[in-house]
Amino acid sequence: MDELLLAALLGSIGGITRGVIGLLKALSLKRRIIWLYWFITVAIAMIIGIFVGIIFDFDYRLSLLAGYAGTDVLEGIYKSFKVQKMYIAPRSR
Repeated sequence: MDELLLAALLGSIGGITRGVIGLLKALSLKRRIIWLYWFITVAIAMIIGIFVGIIFDFDYRLSLLAGYAGTDVLEGIYKSFKVQKMYIAPRSR
């Protein structure tokens, strides 16, 4: 059980690190910060850290890295499903 908590803690630290970098970027660009999204991202990073810790025999480095990189991957997936309008220009002959 202690290894599970350590994997969760390290996954959270990785997610928080990624989140702080995102916050600094948002502040520098003067964008609105969505706090609920930030907290959900950290929670997901914790879950990713736990699963990676279980799969890879509780290697603390991988849990930390998974928390950091895992949220980036999930953010990319989220952005790829974001609905965007697409206009198709008529073909000229």
